[in-house]
Amino acid sequence: QVQLVESGGGLVQAGGSLRLSCAASGRTFSSYVMGWFRQAPGKEREFVAAITWRAGSEYYSNSVQGRFTISRDNAKNTMYLQMNSLKPEDTAVYYCNSDVRYTGTGAAPFGSWGQGTQVTVSS
Repeated sequence: QVQLVESGGGLVQAGGSLRLSCAASGRTFSSYVMGWFRQAPGKEREFVAAITWRAGSEYYSNSVQGRFTISRDNAKNTMYLQMNSLKPEDTAVYYCNSDVRYTGTGAAPFGSWGQGTQVTVSS
C-alpha cells in the first residue's frame, strides 16, 4: 500500500512562488513515473507534471512549462514541484500520484493519491 502526503500549499500573490512536496512510503519507486495533478473548482482534475523516478526525466503540461519544475529526492522518497511566476489560474488543489502513465489521450493517473494541498494565487 502506497501512502502519499502532500504539503507546501498556501496563499500567494500573482508572480510569487511556492514549493510543494509529496512524501511517499510503502514501496520502492525506482521503476515508476510519479506526477502532479491539480483540480480547480468546477473543473476536472488535470495533469501538471511527471518525473521518472530512476532517470529523473521530466514532463510538463503546456500550461506550466517554463514556470514549474518537478524534481525528486530518491533517498527521501520525496517528489517536489517548484512553482514560479504563479498566476490566478494556477489556483487549485494539487495532488500527487504514485503511478503516471501515458495513454492515447495524454498522461493519466493509475496509482495512489495523496490528500491534496490547496494553492491559491491572488491577483
